[in-house]
Amino acid sequence: MKALITGITGFAGRFLAEHLVACGDQVMGTVRDLTRLPQQDPSWLNSIHVVPWDLATHIPAETRSQIAKFAPETIFHLASISRPADCGDKQPHDMAVRVNVEGTRSVIQLTLSLGSPARLVFASSAYVYRVPPKVRWQVTEDAPQEPTSAYGKTKLWAEKEVLKAIDTDGLDGVILRAFQHTGPRQPARFMLPEWTAQLVLGTDPLPVLSLDSHLDLSDVRDVVRAYRHVAQSGNPHTVLNVGSGRSWRSGDVLELLLRTAGSNHRIQEIHPGVRAHPIADIGRITATTAWAPEIPLEQTVRDTLAYWRKKSET
Repeated sequence: MKALITGITGFAGRFLAEHLVACGDQVMGTVRDLTRLPQQDPSWLNSIHVVPWDLATHIPAETRSQIAKFAPETIFHLASISRPADCGDKQPHDMAVRVNVEGTRSVIQLTLSLGSPARLVFASSAYVYRVPPKVRWQVTEDAPQEPTSAYGKTKLWAEKEVLKAIDTDGLDGVILRAFQHTGPRQPARFMLPEWTAQLVLGTDPLPVLSLDSHLDLSDVRDVVRAYRHVAQSGNPHTVLNVGSGRSWRSGDVLELLLRTAGSNHRIQEIHPGVRAHPIADIGRITATTAWAPEIPLEQTVRDTLAYWRKKSET
């Protein structure tokens, strides 16, 4: 398979690139700024051609030409402002709309303009669903999409762009609603890596936003395998949930981390209270592809801890 990944140097993008290369695929990627390519351990980029494209602007003519020459069979659209807090509060700011919505429209137009047919795999989010009324609330792909966050709104609007192109322009597209995923190399702005980084630094007490958040948490390496499975399958569905399919309490995840690290750190809970996040019903994707989650959370935590310990030594 010849694959183009937008946002190839992002958290999921890099793992997807590594997975595709390991499977023998030819990979090309886009980044917002070529000067910001990873400086450490760039070996994974050796077999990948990377071109610049800031989704907040028009695609450069040279980038378009190189992508057309590469002739991807699949375009994985991962590039976005992916941290919810960076998109605004309840209403998205202009840059979030330009990147997450208008940028998706540009990727769709690129896909349709290629001389050879290509499938667009769009990385959406569980944040498009409404806030569940209780914990352990599973959602199918047909559950109400009523996002309350600015990030969720931009993802839902982007989904509508994909669906419109499928209906009116014959786009070969599929939407993957990825639930929370984590693992080594994830920035410390997110739950597990934030705790792990502070634990390794010796922060005591360890500040934790909430010990009673209930969420679907999976390993990023499982999620990127799902992307490839969907790209290669003749799946009849346009929208698919990707997650672990189970509910994790944040306090239990923290306890697992402390146990793995052999730590007796004190904990400082900042905002106590129950918080419910939607849990993925993954019946559709497991029934229509060969994919299923494989990596246990214990391994995810262990690998994340090892990453931050090694990082602290450099």
